Amino acid sequence: MRTAGPGAAAGLRAAPVWARLGGLSRIGTLAAVLVLFCVSGGMLWLVGYNYDGLAGSAATKIHPSTYMIVLVFCWSLIASGDPVSRGIHLASARPATLLMLVVTIAVIVVTLLRGGAGIGGLVDTYVAACLLVFLLADADDETMATLTTLLHVVMTLNALLALAEFVTQIRLFPYRFDGIAFETDTRSAALHGHPLANAMITACYLMALISGARPLSPSVRGTLIALQSAALVVFGGRTALLASLALGLCYGIVVLFASLRRGRVSLVGAAIGCLLAALLPVAIGGLAALGFFDDLAARFISDGGSANARKEMLDLLGMFSLGDLVFGPDNELVDTLRRVNGLEWGIENPFIRMILYQGAIVTALVTVAFGLFMYELARLGRAGGVWLPMVVWIILLNGSESIATKTTLPAKFAIVVLCLYRPERQGRTNTLSPASSARAPRSWPGRAAG
Repeated sequence: MRTAGPGAAAGLRAAPVWARLGGLSRIGTLAAVLVLFCVSGGMLWLVGYNYDGLAGSAATKIHPSTYMIVLVFCWSLIASGDPVSRGIHLASARPATLLMLVVTIAVIVVTLLRGGAGIGGLVDTYVAACLLVFLLADADDETMATLTTLLHVVMTLNALLALAEFVTQIRLFPYRFDGIAFETDTRSAALHGHPLANAMITACYLMALISGARPLSPSVRGTLIALQSAALVVFGGRTALLASLALGLCYGIVVLFASLRRGRVSLVGAAIGCLLAALLPVAIGGLAALGFFDDLAARFISDGGSANARKEMLDLLGMFSLGDLVFGPDNELVDTLRRVNGLEWGIENPFIRMILYQGAIVTALVTVAFGLFMYELARLGRAGGVWLPMVVWIILLNGSESIATKTTLPAKFAIVVLCLYRPERQGRTNTLSPASSARAPRSWPGRAAG
């Protein structure tokens, strides 16, 4: 069934009903994203939901936002009136996302057959991100604008909370493992829980503010960039800080010289730049008085054993036969050897961790599928600039267990890219909103199935 749209007189057709995101689905998606960004494991512990620990029910090892995303996606299929056509439409519009979802389900089945653990991690890490991308494939401009505003508000609150925790040395929702908070870790936990998780998503959001977020005024963008930069330091992520500083400065210098060469320098931007330059010495003096730079220097001097952990994880590979590494060694043996070799806090590389726990075959499948998923996500945004958060994202993924264990970061990163690099609706073949079909003549993926 097709409905007539504003462009019917010009021979244009509106989107089919099954290719639209209904009102309840839109509200559910916004609510799920709000829970995704605002509810950490430390916050869940306060209500008796042991998300980050080993003890407790298996149901609590999946984040509440993931449950919400799954329910909203299922409802969107039912509410469309034609789940088959909508499924074909989504598969055609987001093939790499579908591949990532299929590979994840296959890995879950293999893990269950081997009697392994960590199913919740696969669901949170990959399933939630894939279904969220599917849901937003049909989001209209109004929904995406609301979601973008929500993202800015939440990340601003997160940065302000991080700075408040730094000043007061009181963490409201500290990272807890089976209820035990790490009192020796004084880094800010804010809304995302673990300091390094905060650092990763803040760095990617910061890069997206620098090279994306075009609807924002220069003054608002500049304020948000300064705020997120300060928050990034108090989270204590050295890799995130260095990668953001290096790539952000390079991008800024390139853009500045390009603007000067074209002679198109904004007077407002120049005035803001002069004002910031004048305030910079005052800000540096204030931060030094608060001990800001002392804490930052301490993070670089003492790495908490990270360098040694990266050496030990390579040695761990040599303790298994080629067959074990291809098909996956016994997980209990891996856990034992990991602890014996001083890797209690994990294996700080996702690919080495996946090889040790799931084998090279599964690692290769997940790597290829995830790489294509990221490539598709980058193509959904406007051309130019999206490479900046993507490069930082890839660098940071390789500095910890990241996507090899339970994390909601891929879903958060997808929201950052889809919101701050929203494509222009007119004339784009991968845009799936009814409004765009009224403006530009094109065919819908999977229309024949309708």
